[in-house]
Amino acid sequence: MAETASQDEDTALKRLSSADHDLIALGIAIAAIILFMGTGGALIPKVVRLWMGIGDAPDLLLTNAVLLNIALLIFGWRRYNDLHAEVIERRRAEKRARELAERDPLTGCLNRRSGPNAINELIADARSRAQEVAVLVIDLDNFKQINDLNGHLVGDGVLTILAERIVKRLPSEGLLVRIGGDEFACAVAFDYHERNRVDTLTETLISAVSAPIEIAETRVETTMSVGLSHTEPGSDGEKLMTADRLIHRADIAMYHAKKRGRNRYFWFESQMEDELRFRNELETAIREGLSADEFVPYYEQQIDLETGKIVGFEMLARWRSAKYGLVSPDIFIPIAEEIDVIGTLSETLIRRALLDALEWHESITLSVNISPVQLRDPWFAQKILHMLVETGFPARRLEIEITESCLHQNIAAVRSIIASLKNQGISISLDDFGTGYSSLSQLRSLPFDRLKIDRSFVSEIASEDASGELVRAIVSLGKGLSLPVTAEGIENGTVLEKLRGLGDIKGQGYLYGQPEDAYATRARLEKLDLLANSVVDIADGKDALEELRRAG
Repeated sequence: MAETASQDEDTALKRLSSADHDLIALGIAIAAIILFMGTGGALIPKVVRLWMGIGDAPDLLLTNAVLLNIALLIFGWRRYNDLHAEVIERRRAEKRARELAERDPLTGCLNRRSGPNAINELIADARSRAQEVAVLVIDLDNFKQINDLNGHLVGDGVLTILAERIVKRLPSEGLLVRIGGDEFACAVAFDYHERNRVDTLTETLISAVSAPIEIAETRVETTMSVGLSHTEPGSDGEKLMTADRLIHRADIAMYHAKKRGRNRYFWFESQMEDELRFRNELETAIREGLSADEFVPYYEQQIDLETGKIVGFEMLARWRSAKYGLVSPDIFIPIAEEIDVIGTLSETLIRRALLDALEWHESITLSVNISPVQLRDPWFAQKILHMLVETGFPARRLEIEITESCLHQNIAAVRSIIASLKNQGISISLDDFGTGYSSLSQLRSLPFDRLKIDRSFVSEIASEDASGELVRAIVSLGKGLSLPVTAEGIENGTVLEKLRGLGDIKGQGYLYGQPEDAYATRARLEKLDLLANSVVDIADGKDALEELRRAG
């Protein structure tokens, strides 16, 4: 759009230059004036004497020359007027072309082309007045969802209204720039040591944007995340603090605000840039690690609390990075979800875990925790079934763990996936129960086989506070719904004894040891004589494989 406007502006300037230098019109005007001075001076006295009745009629040739001269004057005057009107119109076109090149056509604010230049001018002006300049980068939260649910027409209306709200609350010298999409940048000047004024302005903008919007018979509510940066007076790099640099820093701070929960603001700090750089390095390393087969499954024991015997293992992801060493899933799983490689990573680990678990005794189950992102894949159940067919692992020994938060995203899709898995004999466990506020109706309507109590509650059962009572209530709820319970996070004998008194419970935690890789897990089971029977279990696996193949 800006390129087209620039071409229109160049065309208008060329035509305007042509209009201002029309030599034909200028020549006609000069010739008409000279001719009138030459012929009019001789003709007018004769006409006057003829009118007084004391002279002869003027010469016909001279009269025709004067008439022609008058016609030329009229033509030149009209040409002048036409050119003058054309110049005015073309200047209007030039102004319009400049506006199209410098203004966002939707919101009317400065665009990405003109915004940085305007901010640089504000910085120079503020420096001359011993002031600082703050840049706010604003990004609307969940704007894609607004577009998807209501259409782009409503989305454009929301952007227009929000831009108006922001402009109304900016100081007179403040600037608003639409960087692109739903991202804006504001620039304001303020006196040194009065940064609190910018804080107050930012809080006002957040409050204004969060007010409901009524548009096209639709009520839309939105919030925004804001990152701020400012010039640094007295520093060696002050002269290098350009608009682009300030916007870049504010953008990093805005990203930080989104990571901290959205609908808030943060000022840029140097460590944020270091964190972002490290995160980018991690993203690259994760992709490279997938290709290099650096992600491996670890296994945490699941114990029958009454007998103390191993009854299963939960698979946990670990990253044996050549660069960073053994990396916790708390670090790489959220990044893998955001860069959309969690599906590939999880499927790779599940396939390896199924092959590892084939060597365990047939009584030992394998639990696999599924990312909420994977449940958005309509083919997820088919992928799991395909891996069972491929490896020959019995479906009855596999337990899929779904976190409680998944029930609030797309219950219809979750229900369909659970039904597909259950039809093949796979058990479904509701993980982190107690943290996601699922309803009793959901527990009754979805065919879960087990509840897993979140470790944050289990660790408090030894005390007499509300957390301990909550664990007892969940166990009672499980009994009422005929759902067995697994307690994770058992880390000491006191917690173990409290849980044993609640009934038939399966537990896991560091009291029984740290998660181990496949080799250490196999060695542990070998000592307990819990490895697969080479005849019975392999035959069982083949039967399961054939059964799944017949099922399609």
